[in-house]
Amino acid sequence: MNTPVLQVRGLVKNYGPTPVLRGVDLTVEEHRVVTLIGSSGSGKSTLLRCVDLLEEIDDGQVLLDGVDVSDPRADVAAAQRRMGIVFQAFNLFPHMTVLQNVTLAPRVVHGVGTEEAEERARELLGRVGLEAFAGAHPDRLSGGQQQRVAIARALAVRPRLLLLDEITSALDPELVGEVLAIVRELAASGMTILMATHEMGFAKQVADTVCFLDDGRVLESGPPAQVLGDPLHERTRRFLTHVVEAGRLT
Repeated sequence: MNTPVLQVRGLVKNYGPTPVLRGVDLTVEEHRVVTLIGSSGSGKSTLLRCVDLLEEIDDGQVLLDGVDVSDPRADVAAAQRRMGIVFQAFNLFPHMTVLQNVTLAPRVVHGVGTEEAEERARELLGRVGLEAFAGAHPDRLSGGQQQRVAIARALAVRPRLLLLDEITSALDPELVGEVLAIVRELAASGMTILMATHEMGFAKQVADTVCFLDDGRVLESGPPAQVLGDPLHERTRRFLTHVVEAGRLT
């Protein structure tokens, strides 16, 4: 049996006296898409940041390909180099061109030569439909275009695991589709993805597993048809009712 790309075991995270994650268990198999859904404040973003080791955990384990990367003795930088993360905000360097933004991590962190890094970056920009903007600065791009650059930047390091944190939440509604189309293509290509999202229709179409987080716990987890179509828990049903009222379950 193959080792999952990601295993989260009993993950606990507190901010001072406030518990944010209360013993989360989660598994992401290779070439699978797992989506995290739940109300704002349920712990989705914190979970992603803990997986990427941007937050120090209080208890539990984060295993990447079976190795406990949350162990205090682990090489955090080495583990982070194997993951790519895209945030709600685009976080592009405004003084750099699109090409420079995408090549920065491969060159500086991974030691890739400039020519190879630029070749890979142009390939990725073509993949997200932005090769013509390689020489532009971020302020010349729309929000949707900037988020597509951020995705290309995350892919430039050839991540074992791609983490996506509400990547459409800062976008105007008409720009959401163009970003989700890129994620859909990545999922179809076999990328291993853990994604927090409010887009239930997208989760229904693309995810292999949907995890409903509530008050820092995974309350329900399973195939999209079950969790979104016939949830077991009353709390999940109430959440989805609110989502339907907001027009996001389509």
